[in-house]
Amino acid sequence: MGRTPVLPRQLLRGPFTVAEAKRAGIDRAHLRGASWIRLGHSTYVWSKLADDPMHRLAAALRRLPAEAAFSGLTAAWLHGLDVTPCTPIEATIPVGAGVSARSGIALRRCRLGKREIVRVRGLPATSAARTVAEVCSRLPLVESVVIADAALHGKVVRADQLDAWVVAHGGQRGLRTLRRVLDLAEPASESPMESRLRMVLINGGLPRPRAQVSIHDRWGRFVGRLDLFYERQRLGIEYDGAVHRESLAADNRRQNKLLRAGVRLLRFTAADVLGNPDSVVHQVRELLSPSAGTRTFETEEFEPSAGTRTFETEEFQPNAGTRTKR
Repeated sequence: MGRTPVLPRQLLRGPFTVAEAKRAGIDRAHLRGASWIRLGHSTYVWSKLADDPMHRLAAALRRLPAEAAFSGLTAAWLHGLDVTPCTPIEATIPVGAGVSARSGIALRRCRLGKREIVRVRGLPATSAARTVAEVCSRLPLVESVVIADAALHGKVVRADQLDAWVVAHGGQRGLRTLRRVLDLAEPASESPMESRLRMVLINGGLPRPRAQVSIHDRWGRFVGRLDLFYERQRLGIEYDGAVHRESLAADNRRQNKLLRAGVRLLRFTAADVLGNPDSVVHQVRELLSPSAGTRTFETEEFEPSAGTRTFETEEFQPNAGTRTKR
């Protein structure tokens, strides 16, 4: 039977150095055991804490100069955006800092103003405006729009703050991309895949749809809210994610109400958006084309006071794949 490892309480709270381990009665040889994970030069953490990015960032901060701030995707994560923060950890240090490369940390050297460094979750990070602007200046266009959408929707940053950052940093590398991102950003977008779906349509040469549009029937009653909507053609576009699959019955009832309100609906999955974007564009373009036509009809519903129901005949148009009600 193996010996029970010694786990000093003071070493179970977060990262610690070899010197701190020795003061707690643990030598370097014991740190090679399964109970401890090495995070960097002379820095360790209890194995049960190793997967928490906050502990990895706290350990990285110990290896950086006092003027350093987390930046890039690491700062974006600290500000609450859904990105991966530690592959690698990103940090910005002053130009004159006498610091060489750090394993597992991507270092950038530039001058940061006092207002561009903030404390987030107890750690130094670049401000929200600088973080979003820098990330969106260097990522591919679609992923930059995903980040901008999330930041604006979550009120991490305001559009006017990003516009001001662009003006204040004229001539900086990546500004052309950033301006394009800000033109395409949509604060109403509610998920990364919804943003990617919208960008598939725009990159495919289709008009920009409205986002998160509420639909009401002719009596003014709320029917549903669409991810994306082409109002003139009464065409709704939806991203069908895991939440939709888990609430299939409710989703079907909602779809039926939308159809009765005169909205045609196309739904796409991650496999469509990421794996077959050309097909997505083709299907939407077909229903936006004049040959597809638009359905202009009165929505009929059962009214208890009337005591009768009006039925309509339906005729399918083979060229459009949609129904025309008469």
